[in-house]
Amino acid sequence: MNEIDGLRSIWASIPFELFDRVLFVDGHSTDGTLEFLADKGYEVLSQKLPGRGNAIREAIERVQEEAVLLMSSDGNDDPKYLPAISAKLAEGYDIVAGSRFTGGGRSDDGDDPIGIRRFGNRFFTILVNLLWNGRLTDSTYSLRAVRVWAWHRMKIDATRNETEYLMSIRACKLRLKIGEIPVVEGQRVGGKVKAATLPTGWSFLGLILRELFRGSTEPEMHQGSAKRVHLIFRY
Repeated sequence: MNEIDGLRSIWASIPFELFDRVLFVDGHSTDGTLEFLADKGYEVLSQKLPGRGNAIREAIERVQEEAVLLMSSDGNDDPKYLPAISAKLAEGYDIVAGSRFTGGGRSDDGDDPIGIRRFGNRFFTILVNLLWNGRLTDSTYSLRAVRVWAWHRMKIDATRNETEYLMSIRACKLRLKIGEIPVVEGQRVGGKVKAATLPTGWSFLGLILRELFRGSTEPEMHQGSAKRVHLIFRY
């Protein structure tokens, strides 16, 4: 939503040829995004309900492909990692996520000089690992791929920026096969931050309390093709 500067900054680096389908989700942008995408000729879905989680869910409802790769367009997600994530998924993982906190990774702390967001990301990842026997190094990063059957199995019902965190929790609860690759988080380019640090932290705590009272379900075995769809979200 209104991330035209970020979208332009990464466009030439996106390896579109890797994907069978490209879908942009737009949250009613007014900054020229729709005109830019119309000129490029790619498929655009106009989001019905606000929030990142709703954007992802509305998109996946239209997906017939076997897996999706989720990517933000504000400059934080670097397209150079898309081939590595896609290749990792092909190794048989159910979810593959970028990690800023494993060897070679780094978070963008330019607007967080005292490290509140960095501490929070690590803290909430530790909680997932302790409470649900996970082995994650980064539970909240946006750049990730997921098999569609796994998405539906997790029954993701988050509506806003807690979506990736809920995916990490429920993937651990279901004992899905999770892979990570190190990523260096890019700096935001233009636009406005839509996930304020403290409100997001409180939403994560509420999510943890809710999930503690939900039962876990054993994963099902699925076989799928290598067909993938690349989703770039406006949030």
